[in-house]
Amino acid sequence: MTKKTRNLFFFILSLLSYYSYSQDVSLYTQVNGRYDFTFVGNTMNTAENNTSAGSVTITSSSATLNLGPNDTVVKAYLYWAGSGDGDFDVQLNGNAITPDRTFSHSRFFSPNTYTYFSAFKDITSYVQSYGNGTYELSGLDISAYESLHLIRKTNFAGWAILIVYENPVFQLNQINIYDGLQGVPDNLSINLTNLNVLDNNGATAGFIAWEGDAVLPTESFYINSQVLSNALNPANNVFNGTNSVTGSNTLYNMDLDIYNIQNYIQVSDTDALIELTSFQDFIMINAVAVKLNSQLPDATIVLNDYSTSCNSDSITVDYTVYNVNSTEILPEDTAIGFYVNNTLIGTTFTQNPIAIGANEQGSVTLTIPPDATEIFILTATVDYDNTILELVETNNSFEMEITQWLSPPFATLENLTSCNLGLTKGNFDFSAYEESVTTNADHSVTFYNSYEDAENEQNEILNTMNYEALTTPETIYVRIENEFGCYSITSFDLIVRNCPPTIYNAVSANNDGYNDDFFIDGLRDIFTDFKLEIYNRWGKLLWTGNNNVPNWDGYVKDGFAGNKAPEGTYFYILYLNDEDYPEALTGYLYLTY
Repeated sequence: MTKKTRNLFFFILSLLSYYSYSQDVSLYTQVNGRYDFTFVGNTMNTAENNTSAGSVTITSSSATLNLGPNDTVVKAYLYWAGSGDGDFDVQLNGNAITPDRTFSHSRFFSPNTYTYFSAFKDITSYVQSYGNGTYELSGLDISAYESLHLIRKTNFAGWAILIVYENPVFQLNQINIYDGLQGVPDNLSINLTNLNVLDNNGATAGFIAWEGDAVLPTESFYINSQVLSNALNPANNVFNGTNSVTGSNTLYNMDLDIYNIQNYIQVSDTDALIELTSFQDFIMINAVAVKLNSQLPDATIVLNDYSTSCNSDSITVDYTVYNVNSTEILPEDTAIGFYVNNTLIGTTFTQNPIAIGANEQGSVTLTIPPDATEIFILTATVDYDNTILELVETNNSFEMEITQWLSPPFATLENLTSCNLGLTKGNFDFSAYEESVTTNADHSVTFYNSYEDAENEQNEILNTMNYEALTTPETIYVRIENEFGCYSITSFDLIVRNCPPTIYNAVSANNDGYNDDFFIDGLRDIFTDFKLEIYNRWGKLLWTGNNNVPNWDGYVKDGFAGNKAPEGTYFYILYLNDEDYPEALTGYLYLTY
């Protein structure tokens, strides 16, 4: 067919089919080891739908798995498919199966929309346990849609298990598995990515495909623009109801085909282009498996933990380098780079060769850059200099959130002022500072009399609501500590002021213990330079006192009646001699006996 004819054909098809919908076939998983793959499965069609006038689907069929004695199942993926919107409740050997994922495809031919489905289930554990033998899929019922699909001859159902298995005599291979649901006669093109062709010898590709017809030799299948075929699958009819594993040609309306593709790919290829064209036959690709001989390491890294100290600019990081999903030893001296904000801040190297499936632990001390925030992301990249050729070059990095251990911030505390109780003594309540000093309610706050006590966490002040300062000013030190044990120390001062004295102006000098002298509360040892003068009603000075003289008890130095002042009203002048109280306090007092 010429290119012009092919384009005309697709144009005509576009007039017949207004639209179609599918899900692109893309990489699902990749495994590496001494692996190969195979298929086991069967059709639910009792005959090819293109040559039958009526319904041809049944609800169950079986197939036999027959691996060798040294073969070990690594992966087993069940696919089932059919016409219609989907039957997602089936049984495998009597065990209920519901899908992990589903796929759909639809085409519109006026006036009808034709839908198709596929479902996926990871059954690895079951197949590993059950082993070789007969597998029967049952309960797959598309009868509700079969009459509609008879119109287009696309009534089908079937199932397949894609099995990856290990054998110690195999070469080290990479198995890529791709899936989705794409179909022709829409022009179909699938790009198989993430290949790493180091040796194309023995390379194979397998396909799970649905709805191919042996009686319609109208398709062409290409890999990298080369027509793909083999003895069971001729070049013009590759999807013809055949099973490459069993050699069967009665796998009606489905294909389990495996091709040798070593002549279709080249060493160093990283992808392969699959193209399918069809004049008439409707075909859907559900899954593709590719096996390549690929002996390469695959370095990955995990940051396990880190340690640091308060206000330190260094951090010690524990890490593990893995060579798990690989087919070759990871050499020693593989470089590891550590980044903050995309800036390389340190490097180290693996110490030993790391075998396939093994790992190596290590640690490194790094300097935190000065522009790093309190919480930052540390990125570790193994083979950061790209000197090691690997199976996968995009899985070398690991990120961890790092919190620097910094002394906690705190609020500035105002000095506290209280009344002078004498000789600069005062009582203070600074209990509210426990909450107001910290910016985080989870931080602990404690109070101390000295900086040394605060550093050593000794002699903590426990009574913060009624603290007595014997002499002032006194500095109180506050320790704020976070969850890392990092702390900050701040302080505030306790200060006293001379509050106004309270004058009690009744004196009963009878030595009964009550009001026996002229008592002024808040005066002595507070206003230490005070001067107090007592006058009688005629203005005669009777008595003068100060901080060194006892309170006046009604006696005068020079007087009458034995120096005892008579009962009555007297007047006082109190000079506080304090800059806050420049004016004298005056008043009267009443003396009795």
